[in-house]
Amino acid sequence: MKWAKLRRMKPPAALICVAVLAMATLARAQAPATPPPEDRFVTVGGLRLHYLDWGNAGAPPLVLLHGIDRIAHTFDHVAPRFTSRYHVIAMDLRGHGDSGWDPEGRYLVEDHVGDLERLVRALGLRNLTLWGNSTGGRVVQVFAGLHPELVAAVIAEDVGPERPRSIADAYARRVKQEENGWASAEELLVQMRAAAQPLPAAVLEPYVRYGTRRRDDGRLVWKRDPNLVKGFVETELWRYVRSIKAPILYVLGGRSTIVPAATQDELKKVLPQVRIVTMPGLGHYPSDERPEEFVQIVDEFLRR
Repeated sequence: MKWAKLRRMKPPAALICVAVLAMATLARAQAPATPPPEDRFVTVGGLRLHYLDWGNAGAPPLVLLHGIDRIAHTFDHVAPRFTSRYHVIAMDLRGHGDSGWDPEGRYLVEDHVGDLERLVRALGLRNLTLWGNSTGGRVVQVFAGLHPELVAAVIAEDVGPERPRSIADAYARRVKQEENGWASAEELLVQMRAAAQPLPAAVLEPYVRYGTRRRDDGRLVWKRDPNLVKGFVETELWRYVRSIKAPILYVLGGRSTIVPAATQDELKKVLPQVRIVTMPGLGHYPSDERPEEFVQIVDEFLRR
C-alpha cells in the first residue's frame, strides 16, 4: 500500500495499516536464513571423502561437484536457493579441501567418477540431479553416461567433453607458482581481488576460509594435493557423453573458449535432450559472476 493512500485515511484506519505494514516488514527481516550445511564424511574406496549436506533428506538429491582447486564451500552462495526442493549435497573431490589425498596420485576424471559412484551407493541416492562446474562438470557428464538409470537431470557449467593440452599445462604452471603459499589470508585475498576477473566476495571469502590451511612453516597454502596435476591432463570423454539419456543443460560463459562452437554443434547432434545457454560477457564460472541469472536459467530447466 502506498503512503499517499494512508494519508487520506482516517487516523484509526491509517494507524492499523501502518502497524500491519511494520509487522510485515519485521517478519521479513526476521525470517530465518537457510541453516548452514552439516560437515559429513564417508570412507569409500579407501579414501575419506568430505561433503556438505544442507538437509531435506526426503527430497530428490541435488549433488554439486566443484572444479579443479575448488572446494564444496564454493557453492555456498547458490546451494541455499535449492534446499526447499532438493536434498542438496556438495562434495570435496579427492585431493581437495577436507577429502583425502590419493597416495598414488590417481586424479583422472574417471577416478573422481568412481568416488561419486561410491558416495551415491553409500548414501542410497537415486533420481539424481547432478551439477558440476569445470572438472566437476566433466565428472557429472561421465557419471550420467555410465548410469542413466540413476540420473534425472544434468547441469554442466562451462565445460564439455574435451580438455585441451593448453589448459592442462596452464594449471601445472599455476600450481608451481603458488607452492610457496602466502603469509596470511588477507595477503591471498588481496591478490585474488586484484585478478582481472575477481570472484565476488560471497564466493571468494568462503573459498579462502575453508580452502586453505597452515603449513608447518606458518605459510598459508591451498588444501590440495600437489599431485592433482597428474590427473589434470588432456582429456576426451565423448564415449561417455554420447550415452547420456537424461535432460542436460550446458551453461557457458560468453568470454570462455572451453566449449567451442564445433563442440556445441556435436553435443546438439548426439544428445537427445540437450539445451545450451551462453551467458554473454561471462567467464568460466557464470554461477559466480551472475548467480541470480544463473539460478533462473537452472530453475527454468529443472521445472520442465
